[in-house]
Amino acid sequence: MHIHRFLILTALMIFLLSAGSARTEAAGQVRLELVGDARGTALSFQDWGQTLDGAGIKNVRLRTGTETDKVGIEIQGTADRPLYIVTGRVVSGDELLLPGARFKRGDMKRLAQWLDDLAQNGPSDKRPKLVAFGLTAVQFEQVKKNLAAPVGFSTLGLSRREAVEKIARKMSFSVKFENDFKESLGNDKVEDELSGLSAGTAIACLLQPAGFCLVPQAMGNQIKYAVLKAQPNIKEFWPVGRVPESPIPEVLPGLFEFLSVNVQNVSAAKVLEAVGKRLKTPVLYDRAALAKYKIDPIKAMVSFPRKHTNYSMALGRMLFPAGLQFEVRTDEAGTAFLWVFTVKPL
Repeated sequence: MHIHRFLILTALMIFLLSAGSARTEAAGQVRLELVGDARGTALSFQDWGQTLDGAGIKNVRLRTGTETDKVGIEIQGTADRPLYIVTGRVVSGDELLLPGARFKRGDMKRLAQWLDDLAQNGPSDKRPKLVAFGLTAVQFEQVKKNLAAPVGFSTLGLSRREAVEKIARKMSFSVKFENDFKESLGNDKVEDELSGLSAGTAIACLLQPAGFCLVPQAMGNQIKYAVLKAQPNIKEFWPVGRVPESPIPEVLPGLFEFLSVNVQNVSAAKVLEAVGKRLKTPVLYDRAALAKYKIDPIKAMVSFPRKHTNYSMALGRMLFPAGLQFEVRTDEAGTAFLWVFTVKPL
């Protein structure tokens, strides 16, 4: 009885392990056909066969080429279990020519990765075009739609960590935080009111002063977000809004209405706050850059002589002596805001 039960449990474990292995197999299979000229290929084929086998590259056939052989990829099998037959050419004893790539004997690791990428994702010309963050156009639109959700709560005075985590919980895709995220943010308080903006712009604005960034990632067909330490090698991260595609006067017409302006020795922060209220648009600061150059909009005093002008011209002239400038940006939902940053190089 005990032996019989042991055999059943063993069989069940083998079945589960086999099922788990099947689930992690590549989406497709690859067969590598390497062809060469009839003259002098025997020794070259033997050497390449040993090199490929030593690199763990299997399912390879080496043969003499014909006039009809062309370097390329033929797709057979089924849609859910495709077979990619790769025809390559033995150029010499030290080089292989494959579709869109060349490999030398020292490149076997790169060749194995190339074959694995083909098995996982198919030929490059058959894949959906990637637009940003390694996402397809459809995935990128899903991210933009998700990050266009309104914040919907007051962020002013909250701890930065609490505000970020609260916004993250509103997102439909999972968010993974870097290990030292909580410790790095400490008890830092939020100085910006982000309630009227969308989640993507808001969370990017919250993360930037703390040295973190939001990066959408594609894991197969799944989309996830990663909150990472900002590093020079991270070239793509979610921005604090974008410069609008439409002309600025259409996006924020009040910025160009003429009126009488007279400012005498007033804090730049108070001027921007007043303009923001007048235009009914949020004002956000590039706080990381301002901290770097020790520019405090509260302490920076600005002036503008009485003149009939518009806010766009007046703000530009007032802010520049204080080391500041601004531009109009929009969040993922199309809401306009003023982005204030330094005139100094980053």
